[in-house]
Amino acid sequence: MVTSVRATMADLATRELDLLVIGGGITGAGVLRDAAMRGLRVALVEQGDFGAGTSSRSSRLIHGGLRYLEHRHWRLVFEALRERTILLRIAPHLVRPLGFVVPVHRGDRIPRWKLAAGLGLYGLFAAGGNVPRPRMFGKAGLLALEPNLKVRGLQGGGLYYDAQCDDARLVVATIRSAIAHGGHASNYARVTGLVLGGGQVVGANVTDELQGDTATIRARAVINATGPWTDAVRRMEDPSAPPVLRLTSGVHVVVRRAQVGHTHGITFTSPIDGRVMFVLPWGDLSYIGTTDVDYAGPPGEVRSTPDEVRYLLRSANALFPHAHLGEEDVISSWAGVRPLLAGEPGTAASAVSREHRVLRGPAGMITVAGGKLTTYRQMAAEAVNAALRSLPFGGPAQSRGTTTTDTEPLPGGESRTWEPFVQAGVDLGFPVETVAHLLRLFGTETAAVYNLVREDQALRAPIHPDHPAVGAEVVHCARRELAVRVDDILSRRLHLTTETADHGRAAAGRVAELMGRELGWDEQRVGAEAASFLLE
Repeated sequence: MVTSVRATMADLATRELDLLVIGGGITGAGVLRDAAMRGLRVALVEQGDFGAGTSSRSSRLIHGGLRYLEHRHWRLVFEALRERTILLRIAPHLVRPLGFVVPVHRGDRIPRWKLAAGLGLYGLFAAGGNVPRPRMFGKAGLLALEPNLKVRGLQGGGLYYDAQCDDARLVVATIRSAIAHGGHASNYARVTGLVLGGGQVVGANVTDELQGDTATIRARAVINATGPWTDAVRRMEDPSAPPVLRLTSGVHVVVRRAQVGHTHGITFTSPIDGRVMFVLPWGDLSYIGTTDVDYAGPPGEVRSTPDEVRYLLRSANALFPHAHLGEEDVISSWAGVRPLLAGEPGTAASAVSREHRVLRGPAGMITVAGGKLTTYRQMAAEAVNAALRSLPFGGPAQSRGTTTTDTEPLPGGESRTWEPFVQAGVDLGFPVETVAHLLRLFGTETAAVYNLVREDQALRAPIHPDHPAVGAEVVHCARRELAVRVDDILSRRLHLTTETADHGRAAAGRVAELMGRELGWDEQRVGAEAASFLLE
């Protein structure tokens, strides 16, 4: 069982570090894990909760990028398909195969023959992977798969497989794996400036947003992995640094799955503007996305707009005419900012490359920019390699070699056999639906949640009337998953903010109470933490 402890400023300030990672999204988490597994002394600081930015606001897909074939991004597709295979293997509870139906209607931008060619090439690129090969269907065959699709003009379509993931929990699992290998991580630790020595970046000044204390954390090399904040951190090193990113926003809306009436993921082109979109299953819910428009505001303040919500609903209604989705049917929405590499002026937002770059600044700071969720492990390895080349010392002997990030399971992913966990949960009195929920979130660590229930039967009770999450999960997240705020649990560990109509508000008091018991909060602090969540 992986026990994870949040690093304090006092602790980090006294350590001799080889690497300091700024940014606790999926890329920073990957860098931390890669470096720790190579034997480097490494720490990570994140200004909010781990994954609170882009990495918990994605389309929740680990995919090769079928649509990237159209733009002939061959290397990106091949690399992503390889990474998809690895993630399905090392985190089977968080990354799961999902079938995608692609309908073709008369007049669509991509005709049936072109889709067949694309799926054939996609299957060839993915040969030897761990998902079924793509197939093409006629009209009747496709309607047998998805009978609620628009029938008029339907000519058939295809079925291919990619993977769906729990993006926020993938970040936390990656960080916990790094901590198990000797890494250190602190959330709510904001970098206020970089430290220079001999003309080189040798650390950062950091403020603990929870405790208010500050520290100077020194390291032989610093890696900037801050996603949409990349250029802002680069300007701490060089105020004249030109931007390397083009930010675009992506919005998703959540509705009841039964109202849409689909089984698979659906890939389609919006009849409004022709961009590629998805309707994706998530338990009893579905989420529809995404938009892709340029964004110029603060990355942490991106929100969905009424126009974007209407666009997504109209696009889905055109494909599922019986759904009649309206704004009153939206349970929740989320918006994220994509940190894409700046391309040629005039390029459409949806056509901007999802590739990445690793840069070295004038004072030696390494920046990893661009990229996508699927390829985070490869991005991390390249960033660590770049840092190693710049380190003024040889480093631990093992640090120069390859790591086992591609083979060692993430916490909870140690087994693909779930039957014993199902039976143990039923024996404890949990409904099968609750057991399935626990396994999707915790994998083999569901056993630790069961143990908490055995110790305290009160932790068996749900924390919300409309959600399967139980009290033991809250304790587990506070004890082992670095959750220190109510929002950490309700938004990113257990997802009640997007999976319940009241966005988890009914659970706030109970979550604060359980966290307080685990983290040593007094009654006043418990009330303040619950109130803080309710005011957000």
